[in-house]
Amino acid sequence: MKTTNLFETCQYCSQVSKHNGEDPIGTAGTADHWLIFELPQPWRKGMFETDPLINQMIPLIKKLFFWRGILVRPIAIAPDCEYSDPHVVRAIHYWRPRKYFAQYSKHEYLVPREQGDQLAIALLHNLLQQNNDLQAFEQYLQASQLIRDLLICTHTQVDLACGRFGTPLYRQLRKDYGHIEHLRIWQSTHFGGHQFAPTLLDLPLGQFWGHLDPDILDVLISRAGPLETLRPYYRGWAGLSKFEQIAEREIWMRIGWDWQHVPKTGRIQSKSLTGLRKILYPILRYVPLKILQLWLEQWTSNAAWVDVEISYQESQTSNIGRYVIRIMKDNIVTSARKSAPSREDSVEIVPIQQFKVGRVEKIS
Repeated sequence: MKTTNLFETCQYCSQVSKHNGEDPIGTAGTADHWLIFELPQPWRKGMFETDPLINQMIPLIKKLFFWRGILVRPIAIAPDCEYSDPHVVRAIHYWRPRKYFAQYSKHEYLVPREQGDQLAIALLHNLLQQNNDLQAFEQYLQASQLIRDLLICTHTQVDLACGRFGTPLYRQLRKDYGHIEHLRIWQSTHFGGHQFAPTLLDLPLGQFWGHLDPDILDVLISRAGPLETLRPYYRGWAGLSKFEQIAEREIWMRIGWDWQHVPKTGRIQSKSLTGLRKILYPILRYVPLKILQLWLEQWTSNAAWVDVEISYQESQTSNIGRYVIRIMKDNIVTSARKSAPSREDSVEIVPIQQFKVGRVEKIS
């Protein structure tokens, strides 16, 4: 598509996105498991094709998805002079513990460098339920359940915006909040959404953030203060899919900070569709194949409205409460999906559908 005059000299996709008011909600990467490994920089653009460890991991990750419907997302983090030891490799495994959950469970390992690749492959084989013994690595488990990990994408080789805006944010976070106990701040490889750079993944909670400004960092880090100020920066919770994430943000903004600790899950109740989609969607949505369901959601993403059910466990009684929220099409904004390769080039402008919340119903 042709670029607009307004951005003929703009190089970074995230500047276009933020200037035009693109709402980042619903863009968080959904995941059942996160595999996070220390990997020294520089991170080349073709590292996912050339790195020996990644070459071994990708086929196993594909098997997990196609055979068992398990979505595993790998991320590399840069070794850190304060957190890391040059003689060992850190591997962190976060996973969805159950249907209703508030944050991911965690195992962290510090293994001798020569065994790092073995551990990565062993973890994936274990998820595949193949003959594999993780007991050999139990001696390397760390007591790190209380530690919060903030990952900031600085992967310039994937998109220039991540380096241009992610690196200063990383440095500011380390400078202003690096002293906080049980908090670690990492540079990471790409985890999606460079049009929202600087973008951040908060684990074990599993929340994604984008378009971050320095003046809202105190609220984000402390998890206290005026929650509504975070609305335009929230990309969503990784435990839910796109429309569920939009609904979850609305509930969170209404309930307040305590919602972060509430075990929850979500599902699509119905969609406003026409033609063949209206006939096939109610049937195909119950076929238990993850790849089919992902395709089906994409195929029906043009629905005029979507009714989402967010279920949650009440803390005192363990009863199940429910919200039913209607998500509706809103306006269309122009944005960019990737940065221009040089200052002489301009970004490609694309239309992006925005959504708004309609009816909100709480069910006893």
